[in-house]
Amino acid sequence: MQTTIQSNQQDTRASDNFLVVEGVSKIYPTKDGPYTVLDGIDLKVREGEFVCLIGHSGCGKSTLLNMISGFNTPTEGVVLLQDTPITEPGPDRMMVFQNYCLLPWLSVFENVYLAVDAVFPEKIEAEKRAIVKEHLALVGLTEAAEKRPSQISGGMKQRVAIARALSIRPKVLILDEPFGALDAITKEELQEELLQIWREHQVTVLMITHDIDEALFLADRLVMMTNGPAAQIGEVLDIPFSRPRNRKRIMEDTKYYELRNYALDFLYRRCAHVEE
Repeated sequence: MQTTIQSNQQDTRASDNFLVVEGVSKIYPTKDGPYTVLDGIDLKVREGEFVCLIGHSGCGKSTLLNMISGFNTPTEGVVLLQDTPITEPGPDRMMVFQNYCLLPWLSVFENVYLAVDAVFPEKIEAEKRAIVKEHLALVGLTEAAEKRPSQISGGMKQRVAIARALSIRPKVLILDEPFGALDAITKEELQEELLQIWREHQVTVLMITHDIDEALFLADRLVMMTNGPAAQIGEVLDIPFSRPRNRKRIMEDTKYYELRNYALDFLYRRCAHVEE
C-alpha cells in the first residue's frame, strides 16, 4: 500500500502530470520462471520538482529510472512525459551515473562538446562552443577545460558529467547515486552546487541515493521503495524545509530528526532487508 506523509507546505508549482509513471511493472523471464523486479509503480512528478528515491539494493530504483530515461521499457504500464509515452532515450532526459562515463581520450571541453554537437547539429560552431563554456563555468571548471579525465579528481569528473547533462538543456535530469563514490567534503560541496544549478535552471530532477541526510537536504519529496523482488513504492515523504536551504539550519530543526528517524524506521525495520 502506497501512503504519503504530507507536509503543510503549499506547493505552487506546475501540474502533477508533467512526468507520470502509471501502473508500471518490470518482469524478466528466467529459467526458473518470470522474475518481477517492480510491481505496480504509480508516481507523478511536478515540473521543476526535485525527487529522491531511496531503498535497499535490488529494489528496482535504477530499473525505474532506466525506464524514465528510455533505456528500458515497462512490461506493464506506461511512463509519460508531458502526456507523451517514453519508449526510447532522448535529449529531453539526461542521465548522470556514479561512474561519470567520460571518454578518457577527450578533454573536459571535448566531453561536453560531444553532447552539444550531437543534440544541436544545426547550431554554428561558435554557438556550440559558447554553450560548452557556459556550462563548464556553471560547475567551476573553466580552468580545467583542456585537461583529460585522468588529470582531474573524482569530484571534478562528476562536475563534467553534470555540465554535459545540462548543456543539452533537458527537461528531466536523472541522477543515479552521483555522489556515492565521493568523500564527505566533496559530496557536500557538490550537493550545494547541484541545488544552485537546479534553482537557476528549474530542471526537474530525479535522483537515486542511499543517503537519507542527502535526500532530506536536496529533495522536495522522498520516495521510499519496498524490498525486491516485486518492489513497490511504500511511502512518499514530503520534505517541508523552505528554500533556499541552509544545511546548518535544517540540522537544527526538530522536524529533520523526525523525518530522518521515520525514514530509517521504514528502511531498517518495516522494510528490513532479509538475506535468503
